[in-house]
Amino acid sequence: MSDLATSDHYGRTADDGGVSETGTQRQSYLRAGHTLRSWLFTTDHKRIAILYLISITTFFFIGGAAAALMRADLLTPQGDLLSDEGYNRAFTLHGVIMVWFFLIPSIPNTFGNFLIPLMIGARDLAFPRLNLLSWYIYMLGGLFTVYVLITGGVDTGWTFYTPLSSMFSNGNVVIAATAVFVVGFSSILTGLNFIVTVHKLRCPGMTWGRLPLFVWSHYATSIILVLATPVLSITLVLIAAERLFGLGIFDPKLGGDPLLYQHLFWFYSHPAVYIMVLPALGVVSELIAAAAHKPIFGYWFVAGSSIAIAIIGFLVWGHHMFVSGQSMYASAIFSLLSLVVAVPSGIKVYNWTATLYKGHISLDPPFLFAMGFVGLFVVGGLTGLILAMLAIDVHVHDTYFVVAHFHYIMVGGTVSAFFGALHFWWPKMIGRTYSLVWGRISAALIFLGFNLTFFPQFILGYLGMPRRYHSYDPSFQVLHVFSSSGAVILGAAYLLPFAYLFYSMRCGAPAEANPWDARGLEWTVPSPPPRENFETIPVVTRPPYDYPVEREGGDD
Repeated sequence: MSDLATSDHYGRTADDGGVSETGTQRQSYLRAGHTLRSWLFTTDHKRIAILYLISITTFFFIGGAAAALMRADLLTPQGDLLSDEGYNRAFTLHGVIMVWFFLIPSIPNTFGNFLIPLMIGARDLAFPRLNLLSWYIYMLGGLFTVYVLITGGVDTGWTFYTPLSSMFSNGNVVIAATAVFVVGFSSILTGLNFIVTVHKLRCPGMTWGRLPLFVWSHYATSIILVLATPVLSITLVLIAAERLFGLGIFDPKLGGDPLLYQHLFWFYSHPAVYIMVLPALGVVSELIAAAAHKPIFGYWFVAGSSIAIAIIGFLVWGHHMFVSGQSMYASAIFSLLSLVVAVPSGIKVYNWTATLYKGHISLDPPFLFAMGFVGLFVVGGLTGLILAMLAIDVHVHDTYFVVAHFHYIMVGGTVSAFFGALHFWWPKMIGRTYSLVWGRISAALIFLGFNLTFFPQFILGYLGMPRRYHSYDPSFQVLHVFSSSGAVILGAAYLLPFAYLFYSMRCGAPAEANPWDARGLEWTVPSPPPRENFETIPVVTRPPYDYPVEREGGDD
């Protein structure tokens, strides 16, 4: 008996009970092979994206566990839970794992991998085997990090500042630096793959002016990945060389310069902020256009602002060094450039707002996560402007004000966008729908928990509470208790989506090809997509986001 003869409009057979796989799923990439080997040796970009999703989520919870330890320790001014050494190691592992094993690869390696070929009408990335290799390199770097964790950790902070890291630290500095060095190659290969794919594999009619803004943002991110990551890699090699062989690179006694390390590190690490946030900006553009059912206002300005952020981001590293003794004239220039980089970010927020104006907005979970992103990103951006001003930066440098600002951008912004992307494209990736009610509750709890966790830290920093201290003046305890209470809500809110999304994999209703009535080539293929993405390569004849435009008088 054929499936066609007995299936409903989703392709479910009569004895499916509404929860087993559909006819579409049986032909999808998820069913292209059932063995472990078929997953570990796949070159399908969609399966590699799923491998990244699993591994990145694992590291997210390891890094989150370190943060939970820190917040529990900070409940009392005496720091009763962890030793001085243990606290240093906890915040170092939290930073290393979250920055290099979650925030940087989260959206590009998961959603970029899955969506870019689908969005540009290609059957895969330009170098499928290189794509799989980059996942193995990522996992190798992750194993080094787990080894560091098991063997006692490292206590330098995620910045590995010299001379602490090269001369005084007694942790596993070289192995931790090796982990970051190794995972850097994964980033470079992914960025290279995206650049070549966007240039060479766009389907007929997919001109640069018709690219989804998600692709534009990943293109800009890839440029930074390819150009900036090698600088960090060679800097970490120099630390290992000085620590192991006594070469005088950063040690003044040997003729080195510790400030040289800060210049090299921040030349990579400030653009790395945009590696983390640019893909999130691309996600939010897609979510807002789909929620408002309107074309993006000022498409070229939004696309161009991604490229502008990528370029200007290379020119602002010195604003991390205002109190390091660098030239006051250099500090003044870096201060000005740091204010300039806010302009393209402001353009995006303005254009998103204009897009929502008079839109037919659906209050679905992806939109709520996008709005959470915009609110937190604006607070993080405005406090970034405060930190770019020389006089204020000197006052709040190395305080909790910087911690709060950084987390509003990186965690509030990027993680909100990650969850927004997960909720928006989950039906496409897995072929199942999830509970919208639980999605809305999750978005609200994450927003509430995040603000309760990190807003008190702005006040702590302004009042003078230094970062990286686990014993502190008792007058700060109330704000720390607020912050730790928020962390409990935030931790539960982060766990919640994985519960109902995992449940939906088996018990969710089959997803339609385009459940959000969105535009873009990825919504023209079944959910989940077939192995080869498209039966025939599509031809694009319409502009991006071609939603009907309502004009005065009611004509479309």
